[in-house]
Amino acid sequence: MPVTRNLIAALMFFAPPFAAAETASYVSMPEEMILATELDADIERGKELFALCATCHYENALGKADGSFPSIAGQHKSVVIKQMADFRAGNRDNPTMFPFSDAATIGGAQALADVAAYIASMPSNTEPGQGSGEDLDTGAVLFKEHCVLCHAEDGTGSADFAFPRLQSQHYEYLKRQMLWIRDGHRRNPNPEMKRRLSLMDDAQIEAVADYISRIRLD
Repeated sequence: MPVTRNLIAALMFFAPPFAAAETASYVSMPEEMILATELDADIERGKELFALCATCHYENALGKADGSFPSIAGQHKSVVIKQMADFRAGNRDNPTMFPFSDAATIGGAQALADVAAYIASMPSNTEPGQGSGEDLDTGAVLFKEHCVLCHAEDGTGSADFAFPRLQSQHYEYLKRQMLWIRDGHRRNPNPEMKRRLSLMDDAQIEAVADYISRIRLD
């Protein structure tokens, strides 16, 4: 089953009845995303295109430990395509990303498929920025209660369902995005994620982000 159909099916299954309308809006994905996920990718061309991305994310795609630029190395191809397509469709705000994600700069759906495949092939971050480490037990409990359903126990998400890999991401970036999603500052979040984050206060979100930033794969 194609990635986009997997994602739609999963979201509609997990969504509570009162969130049906919001979920239906979320899964109305940019047409370009649907096309890009179904194209065969050229990783070598993606490597060439990534030179644009390296301006902020660096050649190793690990971003900055202070979270000002996220680590994207090893992120699922489907996730990279969705986020890029959302930037281009105006479903996500980031003035820094706009000139780099614009089709006039990087190319159309094939370019998205190519650069996303290259990013997915890169070694993930083994030393992401971390938080204080003061409340990891709380973070672990909340992560298992609210996050593993989509992002898996090891935080690696799902390529098939376009659920992001969180493991290997910087603490400050995780915290910022979780707060923005909870507080309505991001227009493209998974409605179920927004609902679950709405149950957490700032300290709990910080604890979860810190726990995630410390997950290591064997």
